[in-house]
Amino acid sequence: MISTEKHINKVDTDKTVSLLTVTIIGTGLIGGSLGLVLKDRGLAKHVIAVDNKPENQQRALELGIADEVLPIKEAIAKSDLIVLAVPVDALHSLLPAILDEVQDQVVMDMGSTKESAIGLVADHPKRGRYVATHPMWGTEYSGPAAAVKTAFADKATVICDAENSDEDALRMVQEMYTAIGMHLIYMNATAHDLHAAYVSHISHITSFALANTVLEKEKEDEAIFELASGGFESTVRLAKSNPAMWVPIFKQNRENVLDVLNEHITQLRKFKSCLEKENYEYLQELIENANGIRRILK
Repeated sequence: MISTEKHINKVDTDKTVSLLTVTIIGTGLIGGSLGLVLKDRGLAKHVIAVDNKPENQQRALELGIADEVLPIKEAIAKSDLIVLAVPVDALHSLLPAILDEVQDQVVMDMGSTKESAIGLVADHPKRGRYVATHPMWGTEYSGPAAAVKTAFADKATVICDAENSDEDALRMVQEMYTAIGMHLIYMNATAHDLHAAYVSHISHITSFALANTVLEKEKEDEAIFELASGGFESTVRLAKSNPAMWVPIFKQNRENVLDVLNEHITQLRKFKSCLEKENYEYLQELIENANGIRRILK
């Protein structure tokens, strides 16, 4: 069952979030944006970056994402909160190892799939120190330079299987997210992965496929550039997303993505059939039915 909790009471950041030393592992779009907003709002007294790319380490310091860069074990020892903002395949190797290192620190991730990661540490003795989250925000860009201070304002973040996190760990993550302007949604991991497949993962597959279709048919790139309108650009912009991030997501959420993809192909076949049979009455019905999305996206 899905429930939502909007931020109502003012967060006392003087007693909670503002006292944190935060380590962000992965300083790309999501992790970098979190570092920027925590520092911009004074919600963390010190931000440590951990990244396996030297160029990202340097950019994180230059852009004000972090105050220092440290090796992972040193960073964990100095931190109150450890944030995993890495591709979901890297999360699988890092999460158990980090839980092995923590004492009372809180560990959270920001990955787009949840069931596999949660299952991986279900029996870990430090499971309670882990809070599984997915902030519902992103762009087609990647790397520290893509980070923005306004990233998470007025967006939703999903917290999965909250009942399996220690009360104080959950509270710390809740307070951090509400302090940066997000509202909270609670789901179990299975429901999250299914809904994410429908509202996020299929959008990226569609965009990748459309881009490949156009690139195959329009051999002259200049023609695409000259004719592309706002509608085309907004539909295909996700095709610029980093494959290093999205291939692991599709792999981890394979069954749900296949389910959604099969339904999407069925809908495409309906449109194809209408045109083949010149059934424009049914074509109009399909489009009018699609207009019902206005109930959700106003």
